[in-house]
Amino acid sequence: MPLPKLNSKSPEDFWEALYGKASPNTSGNPSEILVTHAADRAPGRALDLGCAKGDDAVWLAKQCWDVLGVDISKAALSIAAGNAERNGVTERVTLEQHDLTKSFPKGAFDFVSALFLQTPFDFPRAMVLQSAAAAVRSSGLLLVATHQTYASWSWSASSETEVTAEMRLSEIGLNLSEWHQDFVGPFDRRAKGPEGQVESVTDAVLALRRR
Repeated sequence: MPLPKLNSKSPEDFWEALYGKASPNTSGNPSEILVTHAADRAPGRALDLGCAKGDDAVWLAKQCWDVLGVDISKAALSIAAGNAERNGVTERVTLEQHDLTKSFPKGAFDFVSALFLQTPFDFPRAMVLQSAAAAVRSSGLLLVATHQTYASWSWSASSETEVTAEMRLSEIGLNLSEWHQDFVGPFDRRAKGPEGQVESVTDAVLALRRR
């Protein structure tokens, strides 16, 4: 999808413009990172931050998780709601609008997913991820992924510096005595572009289980 012009748009207006013009269709495919780290976990209550069109939330619901999907865009949430309905999981998927720089969903969760919270605006990532960590129950999993390298078509490719998983973990500033590091490192995958391009990219991934 081409990006709307920033101009003086607020983050909410920007993402609303993006998803307001987006197709209601979805790939139907959850994130590889999500599947890798959630497939063998016993289902419980999950929080999907930045749920977008809802493919991750739908996949989790199909695995019998009760999912709260959160996004800044009402248009994105509308698409996610349709996605859940088409897949017969509306009873397991709840959706809420949040600008995570201003509000955070309430409650405790067995699984919190914060994958690719990418934005062209200033974003207090460490603060948001600290809130995400605080929402994880004992024995629950916090899953974080950010782009370590970018595909050539990415709108952040020329403006972002490379961040490793270890750097991201340090940035969040967690008390690591309270967490077991299931995985902290790179995740290599094949990315597909808007015009069918395919490139190898690397993501920085944290899978942290609360003790």
